[in-house]
Amino acid sequence: MYIVDNYALAIIFCVITMLCWGSWGNTQKLSSKKWAFQLFYWDYSLGILLITLLIALTMGSFGDQGRSFLVDLSQAGGKFIFFALIGGIIFNFANILLVIAIDISGMAVAFPIGIGLALVLGVITNYIYNPAGNPVLLFSGVLFVTIAIVLDAMAYRQILKKDSKRAKKGIYISILAGIAMGFFYKYVAQSMASDFISPEKGKLTPYTALVIFSVGILLSNFVFNSLNMYRPITGIRATYGDYFKKGSPKLHLIGILGGCIWGLGMSFSIIASEQAGPAISYGLGQGATMVAAFWGIIIWKELKDLPKSRNWLIYLMFLFFLTGLGLIIYSKNG
Repeated sequence: MYIVDNYALAIIFCVITMLCWGSWGNTQKLSSKKWAFQLFYWDYSLGILLITLLIALTMGSFGDQGRSFLVDLSQAGGKFIFFALIGGIIFNFANILLVIAIDISGMAVAFPIGIGLALVLGVITNYIYNPAGNPVLLFSGVLFVTIAIVLDAMAYRQILKKDSKRAKKGIYISILAGIAMGFFYKYVAQSMASDFISPEKGKLTPYTALVIFSVGILLSNFVFNSLNMYRPITGIRATYGDYFKKGSPKLHLIGILGGCIWGLGMSFSIIASEQAGPAISYGLGQGATMVAAFWGIIIWKELKDLPKSRNWLIYLMFLFFLTGLGLIIYSKNG
C-alpha cells in the first residue's frame, strides 16, 4: 500500500484535505434550490463510500509495504472494526447537523462555528490519545482558532438582529455539530495500526479503516437521515419516494461528487496521520473552515448584509484563524 514517509508530504496531504473539506459544501449549495438537502445527503454518503473503496483498491492495494486492503480486511479484529464504525456513526450525526446549519445560516457561518469548534475539541482529544507536537504551540493555535469562531458568531448576529430566533438556531445547531464532530476522528485513529509499514495484527491499515468508517456513515444514515427526512429541523419534509421520483441524474451526480470530495479529504488526512500525528493532521485539515468561509463570503455572498462598520470582524476572523493554523503546523517541529 502507499505510505506517506515524511512530514513535508504529510502537510501537503493535509492541505489537500483542507481544500476538500472546505469545498464540498458548494455541492449542497448547488443542489439546494431544486433538491431537499436530506435527499442530497443520501448521494453524498454514497459518494464517500465509493471514493474510499476506490482508494483502498488502488493506493491501499498496490506496493510492497504494509498490508494490502483485502488482506488487511480479512485479518481485522472485531474491536477495531467497531472503532472505525463508531467513528463513522459519530461523524454522520455531526455532519447531518452541520448540513442543517448550512441550510439555515450558510457556509460562512456554519463552518467557522461548527468546524472551528470541532477543530478545538478534535485537537485536544487526539493529542490526549497521541501527544505529538509542542503543546504550547499547538494549544496556542487552538486558542487563536477559538477567538476566530467567536468573531464569526458576532458577525452573523449583526446580520440577523431582526431575526434573532433564526440567528440563535443557526448558531446553536452549528455548536452542537462541532461538539459531536470533535470526537469522531479519535475513534478512527484508535482502529488503526501505529506503524503503517509493519501494522499490528488485528488493527487496520488506514485504507481499511476508511472503508469501514464509510460503511458506518451509510448504515447510520437509515436512522439519522430518515428522521431528518420525515421530522425535519429545518426545510421541507422529504420521503424515499421523492428520492427516486424527483432526483435527476445531474442532482444525484452533484451529491455523489460532494461525498467524493469530502471522502478524498478524509482519506488524505488519515493517510498523513502517521507522519503528522492525529492532532496535527486533523487540526490542519479543519482549516477547511477558512476555505468554506471564503466560498460563502466571496462566491455565495452570504455576509453581504453585514454593516460595513462591522467588516473588521471578518478580516480579524481570517487573521486569527490563519495564525492558529500556522501555529498548529509549526508545533510538530517547535
